[in-house]
Amino acid sequence: MNYMKTCPFCHPEQDQDQNIVFENESCYFLQHNKHQGVLEGSGVIVPKNHHANAFELTEEEWNDTYDLLQKAKAYLDKEYSPDGYTLGWNVGEVSNQFIFHSHLHVIPRYNDEPLAGKGVRYWLKQPENRRDKR
Repeated sequence: MNYMKTCPFCHPEQDQDQNIVFENESCYFLQHNKHQGVLEGSGVIVPKNHHANAFELTEEEWNDTYDLLQKAKAYLDKEYSPDGYTLGWNVGEVSNQFIFHSHLHVIPRYNDEPLAGKGVRYWLKQPENRRDKR
C-alpha cells in the first residue's frame, strides 16, 4: 500500500514534468519532460489502477491500452515523423523493470539514430548475455 502512495504512475498529475498526453477510461499515455537519453517522443501507456506488471491487466485495460497505442502512434507520426517503433513491457527486476507499475514503452525510432536497426533482441543475443549452462 505504501508504494502506491509514491508510485509515479498512480499519480502522474503530481509530477509537474509528467504529461498526460491522452487518457481513456482505464489508462494514460504519458510523456516525461526530463527523460534524458530516451529517444524523442518516447512515452508509456499505463493503467490507472496499480498493477505490478502486464500479466495482471484486466481485459478492459488491455483494450484501453490498444486504443491509446493507436492514438499515440497517430500523434507521434504527426509530431515526430519516426521511421519505426520499439514497443515493450519489462516484467521484474531481471528485465530492467524499476517502476513496479505496469507500463508499455512506446519508443519512436529514427534512421539517423546511432543504434538504428538494433532492437531489444539485438542486445539479448549478444555473446556476453549467454547463460552458463552447467
